[in-house]
Formats: sequence, C-alpha cells, structure tokens
Amino acid sequence: MSGKSREHPTDDTRNYTRNHIRHRTRKHTKDRSTRVTVLVALTANLVIAVAKAVGGLIAHSPALLSEAAHSVADSLNEIFLLAALRRSRRPADRRHPFGYGKERFFWSLLAAVGIFVMGGCFSFFQGVEALRHGAQETFSGYVAGLIVLGVALLAEGLSLLRAVRQAGRQGGVGGLRDPALRTVVAEDGTAVIGVVLALAGMALHMVTGQAVWEASASLAIGALLVHVAYRLGREARDQLIGEAAEPELSGRIRCLLRAQPEIDSVEALFTMKMGLDSLLVAARIDLTPGLDSERVEEVAVRIKRSIARTVPEADRIFLDVTDRPAEEAARESPAATGERGGA
Repeated sequence: MSGKSREHPTDDTRNYTRNHIRHRTRKHTKDRSTRVTVLVALTANLVIAVAKAVGGLIAHSPALLSEAAHSVADSLNEIFLLAALRRSRRPADRRHPFGYGKERFFWSLLAAVGIFVMGGCFSFFQGVEALRHGAQETFSGYVAGLIVLGVALLAEGLSLLRAVRQAGRQGGVGGLRDPALRTVVAEDGTAVIGVVLALAGMALHMVTGQAVWEASASLAIGALLVHVAYRLGREARDQLIGEAAEPELSGRIRCLLRAQPEIDSVEALFTMKMGLDSLLVAARIDLTPGLDSERVEEVAVRIKRSIARTVPEADRIFLDVTDRPAEEAARESPAATGERGGA
C-alpha cells in the first residue's frame, strides 16, 4: 500500500490540511502559554531561593534552609523544562524521523531527579542535623524567617494559581498531560505545602523552644519532595519507554477502522505517544477480497485521512494488509506494522 496517491485535491484533502494546520496552531499556542508559566515560576523561585537562604543563615533555621534548597531545585528544574519546550519543537530529520517530541519527557525525568537529589536529600540532611545538634534561632531570626516564608507563600501561591488556571484552559486534568505543565503544578503545589510546614515548624519551635519541631518540618518536607519526585519520574519513565494512547482513544481508532466497508477485520492495533501532541498509529488489517492495487491505495489514503481527522495528534499512521490469523499478528512487534503503507 505504499506509493504516492494519484488523487486530485478534493474537499476532503483540503479539510485534512486545514485540520492539521489548526492542530499545529493550537499546539504552538499552548507551548507559548506553558513557557510563560514556567518563566513566572522560575522568576518567583529564584527570588524566593535567595530570600530563604539569607533568612535561613541569619536565623540558623533548618526548616528555612530546607525550603531554600527546595526553591533552588525548583529553579534548576524549570531551566530543564524550558530546554524541553525548546528542544521538543525541533522538526524531524534523518537521524530522528519521528521528531523530537520525547525530549519533553526526558527533561521532565531530569527535573524529577533534581527534586529528589537537591530538594529531598538536602531536606533530610537538615532535619537529621537539627535533631543531632539542635538549632539556635534568636527572636530577630524567628521574625526574619517568618516574614520570608510569608512572602514565599504569597509568591508560590500566585505561581500555582497561574499554572492551575492554564491547566484548566487546556482541559483540566487533561491539560496535565503536558509534562512541563504537570511538573510546574507539582512543584508549586509542593512548595506551598512545604512553606506551610516550615512556618508551622518555626512557630512551634519559637513557642516551645524545642528544635525537634523544625527538624520534623525539614524531614516532612524531604519526604514530600521524594514522593513528588517519584511520581513525576515514574510518569516520565512510562512516556519515555513508549506509552500507548488512552484506551478510549485507541477504541475510537479501532471503531473507525472497523466501520470502513473495505476492511474485513482489524487484526492488530498499536499506538505510541511520540510527544505531547504526536501519536504513532500502526494497524494490521484484512481487506475485503477483490480490490485491485490502485483501489487499495485509494482506500489506504482515505482511511489515514479519516483517522487524522478524528485524532489530530495521530501524525504517523501505518497500515499493513495481512491475511494471517489475529493470534499470530498480535504476537508481532509494533515496529513490524510499518513494513508497508506508512503515512
């Protein structure tokens, strides 16, 4: 089913082209919005990291120093996310024929590692040190620390609000399919909780004189960061190693294929996310007998366009004709389904 179609441009062809142009335009618009969100979070975290570090050194507060490490980790991670947004937009080339969409997942994985190493581990270290040696804040140190944390809570809350609003504009939970946006929401949400924990630890230390409260706050912040890093890392890993489309989306594609009058049966269907808005679809199908080669080619082009209209992110579509049993086809690697008839 390979070869160029001899069809002349039709309304169907023009609609197909317009749909893909609209899809690319929406993708670029979402990328710009995500970039602004990441830049807002980066600016807030850089300012807050400096304020927390200075306040923590003045106040000798382990909880405040843990929060400073948290903000530094978030700042570096947002630099990773900016790299992901830029590099994932590169067009396909000979070495990477499916494009660079998975760069987004790779840099998100690095961000998760950064949260774990820089944020979580340093917070645990500060908590253990405070338990072993205590902490000696002065009254002015308490005041400085609490003011810094109050400002940080306001800044982190505003950054989180923007990220959540953008996710809502992109479909709520569905908007969090973007690993960059998902990471920003996770980081800002964790930062808000971490600041609240640090505030509680400092306040209890000031009231009771017991450093164990701040130590406990540092350990709790560390545990929170490790948990978030694990969740983000697991999601990025699944996407990097080749995650299939959602079952509902795969079901729509299968139903569309089965509805074609020229298809007797769908022997196998494989999907894989190649990027945020890029999906590979490979199907092994059995056509009705009696179709000549030119008719098969026309049918293949029409089916691919139907899939692309229904699922705009399906920008790599491969169809392969077979008369083998479904059990044998299902045992084959998805890579084999592109042997003939790639879109």
